[in-house]
Amino acid sequence: MSNNKTKRYFLGIAAALLLPLSFYLITRRLAEGVVKLPKYYVIDKIDSRSVNGKTQLDTVYHKVADITLINQLGKTVSLNNDLAGKILVVDFIFTGCPGPCPKLTRNMAILQKTFKKNDTSLQFITITVDPARDSFPALRTYADKFAVNHDRWWFLTGDKQQIYNYARNELHVSLQPGEGGENDFIHTEKLVLLDQYRYIRGYYDGLDSAQLKYCADDIVLLSVENKHRK
Repeated sequence: MSNNKTKRYFLGIAAALLLPLSFYLITRRLAEGVVKLPKYYVIDKIDSRSVNGKTQLDTVYHKVADITLINQLGKTVSLNNDLAGKILVVDFIFTGCPGPCPKLTRNMAILQKTFKKNDTSLQFITITVDPARDSFPALRTYADKFAVNHDRWWFLTGDKQQIYNYARNELHVSLQPGEGGENDFIHTEKLVLLDQYRYIRGYYDGLDSAQLKYCADDIVLLSVENKHRK
């Protein structure tokens, strides 16, 4: 993509995305009951208990397990330990993708730019679905094409079975069965939003500008929710 086309693309997306609602505005609207926080996704089970002779149902939502991978700087990192307390936006790509992956990454770059001044509680995560080809130097080269802040946006590679288990059974981005074998392949355009406690709080079409704005607004809402809990 030429420089002029790239500028037009970013300007067009930015116009549609705008900026998410300010922290002040959202805080005020939350207090007024106008804004709803992002819902929880993926139910593990529903427990029941008796309270004063009445049965109450408690929903147990899926909490995403940890995964340890290698980032584009060659560092082994744990998403739940090294990024404890941070909100995560996760997507999946492969650097040899001839289709939607570059656009998906450009849209993540829009989110990164949107939260440039308020990113201490936020981390962007891109995981390759082709780790055999996408070594960490290959991911570094790919990331540099999109002006990535390497501290705030990790591109991750590692064991294929671990990655595919994480995508399928932890983030639930693929309904197709598989175990991460040689012929297994996942290709998803979803962005997944995880809160600081590792509950799934949103799924978004990463290629759609309107969905990108919803994701940006939900990131702000989760940030405010976290401040209220503290």
